[in-house]
Formats: sequence, structure tokens, C-alpha cells
Amino acid sequence: MLLATDLDGTFLGGDPAQKTALYQLINGHPSFHLAFVSGRGLASVLPLFEDPLMPRPHFIICDVGATIVHGHTLQPVEPIQSLIEEKWPGKEKVAALLSQVKGLAPQDVPQERRCSYFYHKQTDINTLKYRVEQLNCDLILSAGKFADILPKGVNKGFSLQLLVEQYGFDIENILVAGDTFNDLSLFETGYKAVVVGNAEPGLPEATYGLPAVYQAREEGAGGILEALRYFSFIRTAQS
Repeated sequence: MLLATDLDGTFLGGDPAQKTALYQLINGHPSFHLAFVSGRGLASVLPLFEDPLMPRPHFIICDVGATIVHGHTLQPVEPIQSLIEEKWPGKEKVAALLSQVKGLAPQDVPQERRCSYFYHKQTDINTLKYRVEQLNCDLILSAGKFADILPKGVNKGFSLQLLVEQYGFDIENILVAGDTFNDLSLFETGYKAVVVGNAEPGLPEATYGLPAVYQAREEGAGGILEALRYFSFIRTAQS
């Protein structure tokens, strides 16, 4: 099977004992494919592997879908990465056009093929949306404070679907997991999915009624384990 999971609040979240159980499950079964699908930049993902228990993913999709690399070599997954690159107008052009949007502050985080900002209640969201449209880009708002500007049509779900198609993963044996609105595109893929406990307010409602989306009670890794049992994927992973 393939587990495609967000990191913060999801794969890295929850009870320490549940995290250990999930990581040991993955490490103990070579047939268990893993993809990290994160809003972090790649440079912010790599320190996680200093933990000897942390499973090494087969793929890393980061920058909210704008970067996709092989987990062991860290080389770009082609031709997907080049396709995304062609859609990106460039950091300088984005920064210049958004510099005058009131209440918008750049995030000082590593990032490629996307620009990330903080926003708040006084931010001029209408102007922000208009200028993002002028750039032919997409805007993703999450957690009530994060604004990500991405290449048009690019998000976590988009990149994951290209990966699934390229490597021929069985869509019946895929589980996606997340906890914030920048994971919404994962739930819209139609793959089996879990919204982990303590998700961003509004996400359970936004995903209600979507095909095969399970609303977990447990937080983080515990919610993933709960979903693996619900969809009978643990037996699949152990076979």
C-alpha cells in the first residue's frame, strides 16, 4: 500500500506511543510505501531523518506540492518536477506584485516554486486574491494565518495524483492523511483518506460527504493507525 501523509499535526502529531507504533509498522514491512506530503520546504524535512525511528519515505512532496523528490536520493521526480517548474512565474515576480498588499508578511522559511506569507484579520484578502489571479497562480489559505501562492493548478493532491499515475500505484491501496486546509486537495483525489483528530476547524465539515474520507477520533499518528484499521490496510501492509 501507499500512505501519503502530511507531516506537522499528522504523521508527526499525536501520542508518542502511537507514533512509535506507526513508525515501527512502516519500518517492519518493506511493501509499505510511504510518501511525505508537506507544506514544509525540503530543507525543513531533512532534519527529521536524524531520528533513527523515523521511516525514510519513498517520495517527498513538499512546498505544498511544488517540489517532488525521491526519498532516498533526493533527486527530482521527473518529468513531474519540470512540469511544475514551467507553471511557476518566479519568486521575484510574485514578491513584487504582492509587496503592497496590506497585512501580508513573508514567511522566513525555505521554499521552492511557491511563496508563503502570514496573514491576519486585517489583511486585504480581496486584493490578495486579485493579484494572485494576475500572476496566474493559486492561493491556499490555511490555519487562519498561512497564505501560500503556488503555480496554477499545483497543490498536494495534484502532485500526488501525477506520482500515482507515473508509478502505477493501485488506487484502492492508497491512504492519504492530513489535518489542515492545505491538505484539502488530498481529500479531493478520491483516494481513501483520513482527517486526523484535532484537525483545523472547518476541515471535517469541508470534507464531509467526500468519497471514502474517514474522520478519526485520535490525533496525528493515532488517527492514521485508526484509519489503517478502519480500511483494513494494516492487514494489507502486513501481507
